[in-house]
Amino acid sequence: MARYTGPKSKIARKFGEAIFGDDKAFEKKNYPPGQHGNARRRGKKSEYSVQLMEKQKAKYTYGILEKQFRNLFSKANRSKGVTGEVLLQLCESRLDNVVYRMGVSPTRSGARQLVSHRHITVNGELVNIPSYSLKAGDVVGVREKSKSLQNIQDSLAANSSVYEWMTWNSEKMEGTFVSVPERLQIPENIKEQLIVELYSK
Repeated sequence: MARYTGPKSKIARKFGEAIFGDDKAFEKKNYPPGQHGNARRRGKKSEYSVQLMEKQKAKYTYGILEKQFRNLFSKANRSKGVTGEVLLQLCESRLDNVVYRMGVSPTRSGARQLVSHRHITVNGELVNIPSYSLKAGDVVGVREKSKSLQNIQDSLAANSSVYEWMTWNSEKMEGTFVSVPERLQIPENIKEQLIVELYSK
């Protein structure tokens, strides 16, 4: 599998922000990794370099590989909306991302694993495809047999995030993907226009 499994703090330091959530290692060393990471004089990045970094940041944030990400961009490019916004909306509509947003898992990688291991249902049916694209009104829940899992219970207990585009019923351990979020509702610090410019070359 080509998915990155190395130290996440190293990636966060590369982009200069804790893209994977709270990170004590990043707080101590919030400069790029490597021998010259803390050097004050760093050359000016080219336009291409800046665009590439933004694309990589989006891919790492959502845990999507290049081929999948390019396919999402092609889909966004064919849509009627603003390409960059639609691209982020497609990322947010993925099942693994919604499971993470609902607080069932503290990380997107953990949410992806829960989906892959058949712990998650969509409209009452088991779905084990992390990239499954949800539609407005879809109900995402924890499978009956999995509701007692300690890691799921711990994650839900610690979760305090509330998003306007989804609801969560803690008794039933299920939530509704009410609508696709608008760009202003998506909290990720991603400059999507740079990604559009990169792929449009």
